[in-house]
Amino acid sequence: WSRDLPAEPSSVTVVKDAAGRYFASFVVQTSDVPLPESVADVGIDLGLSHFAVTSDGRKVANPRFLRRAERRLRKAQRELSRKEKGSANRQKARAKVATAHAAVADARRDWAHKLSTQIIRDNQAVYVENLATSGLGRTRLAKSVHDAGWSQFVSMLEYKAARYGRHFAKIDRWFPSSKLCSECGAVAESMPLAVRSWTCLCGAVHDRDINAAINILAAGRADRLNACGAQV
Repeated sequence: WSRDLPAEPSSVTVVKDAAGRYFASFVVQTSDVPLPESVADVGIDLGLSHFAVTSDGRKVANPRFLRRAERRLRKAQRELSRKEKGSANRQKARAKVATAHAAVADARRDWAHKLSTQIIRDNQAVYVENLATSGLGRTRLAKSVHDAGWSQFVSMLEYKAARYGRHFAKIDRWFPSSKLCSECGAVAESMPLAVRSWTCLCGAVHDRDINAAINILAAGRADRLNACGAQV
């Protein structure tokens, strides 16, 4: 109701989620209009202390939607566990738990949509690391990794770039973006997660995340030129 459909729908599918909400999905024919060209390119380093750090020095705070809602979720789950199985009250409690989880997912999705749209609108090319989220999801950081929703965010960047005529690419996950000096190209022997800033032998002082984002941007540009046949 907030806006008209771009064309007459050919079909509609109505679904009901676990929280008891109904959604109507329309299939329509539409054409994507590329955005005006931008001169800016950006490399993005995804993390947990900051959700995203860009090569131009911008740091996006991690909203931690699940962490902020943990108390409410625990209370709803506790109430569900106390209800008798098969009872009407248990069904109500289950719906309450589903509604609480849906609120977290909706908030995370809305936030990711707004951030990804802004990045695609402002930049002609976007480069990110190809993170192994499935592997990180089995470590002690699993809850924080799932809460961040990196995969969802990267997927949004990818399809919005294709839709609006932007270039999007993922950098090899083994690329040493954090350990590589963006000034001289030297690679540090080790870089524990606790190290947030470091000084290279060439004298350059780096913020770990900004340096990684700059290196991701440089690697993405090099791969793109190489794919076009240029000597890199």
